[in-house]
Amino acid sequence: MKYRELQIQTQRDFPNNARTPGFGWLVRAGYVTRENGILPLGEQALRRLQDISKKPDFISLLTLPIISNETEIHFPISTGAIEIIHCEACKYTERIEFARFKKSVPAQEEQLPIERAATPDCSTIESLANFLNLPKEKTAKALMYTRTSDHQFVFVVIRGDMNLSEAKLKNTIGEFKLATPEEIMSAGATPGYASPVGLKNGLIVVDDLITQSPNLAAGANETGYHLLNTNCGRDYSPEIVADLVQVKPGDLCDQCDNTLSVKSSINLATRSNFNIENTLLALAETHHDGKGLTFPKSVAPFDVYLMHIPGKEIDTLSKAGEIYDQFQSAGLAVLFDDRDERAGVKFNDADLIGCPVRVTVGEKNLKNGMVELKLRKDSENRLVNCQDILIVLQTQTC
Repeated sequence: MKYRELQIQTQRDFPNNARTPGFGWLVRAGYVTRENGILPLGEQALRRLQDISKKPDFISLLTLPIISNETEIHFPISTGAIEIIHCEACKYTERIEFARFKKSVPAQEEQLPIERAATPDCSTIESLANFLNLPKEKTAKALMYTRTSDHQFVFVVIRGDMNLSEAKLKNTIGEFKLATPEEIMSAGATPGYASPVGLKNGLIVVDDLITQSPNLAAGANETGYHLLNTNCGRDYSPEIVADLVQVKPGDLCDQCDNTLSVKSSINLATRSNFNIENTLLALAETHHDGKGLTFPKSVAPFDVYLMHIPGKEIDTLSKAGEIYDQFQSAGLAVLFDDRDERAGVKFNDADLIGCPVRVTVGEKNLKNGMVELKLRKDSENRLVNCQDILIVLQTQTC
């Protein structure tokens, strides 16, 4: 394709809204707008990636620092909207809302008799723990919902030091919404002081750690009161026991006991499809230097950046056009910079756009039957005979 056909407009400076280097280089090189709209050069890059994605080894061709599991591939990036739990030791990877972790099971102790205790103004776990001088892990947190499919009232119990994963709960009971005060009270519960003990007409769902945590402080279904020493199985019977809580940084991997980390990321692929636009961004984040993009040959939008330097005695544009036709006939993807611009401008734009090879047709070298070849990542260039340039490119490793 010709430079003018793509109407490429490179930028001298990074956009002020560039939150990452890769996005900034894509804007400067003319792949996307400052608002992340796809420009013609970006469309070409996406088409090339779409074609290459059909290859079975596509992911390895990208040479990206990815993290993945059996169903998804992610690229870590500080601005990513998806939080991923990752274990550096065993490579366990999962979205944070679905991730498993090794739960700390408390030491077993004798089940104590249940007691009713006055707890004024203790409608939160934090206020309750402070009032009773208990660690949060010795409390039971109540969360109440209504299942949308059958309007069943659902009473969820997790330990007070943990947070519910709504995604895990949805996988367990189906779609749900927050229960209304009227729905809570009709089930015999009291907002702020709710308890599974004595609940009527409710589906009790507990996190699996609740069954192993004895003598927890829980609501008494009476404003201003809590029950001490509640025990799941003795004082109430859950209909469902499942993993319901969300992992947090510092928790341990349930496969190898290594500390888990949280990474922000973007999704590159699922089992069924690739996210090509995210892949282009990931490539830009990974493959760039101080001059611009440095796309690998295997996934670059063009194999060659071909340019001519206007001459006084030789029509370098015509000669470059002949080489362009030769390259295209051989199946190479070529970006032909056919502008009547100064050499320095073209060199800078070639570096910005990031094709793996630049071929320059200039008058001085052309007089000796030579053209200049430069690999994008190399500092030096070399001269190649015009008759040999195609063979050299076809065997060139970038």
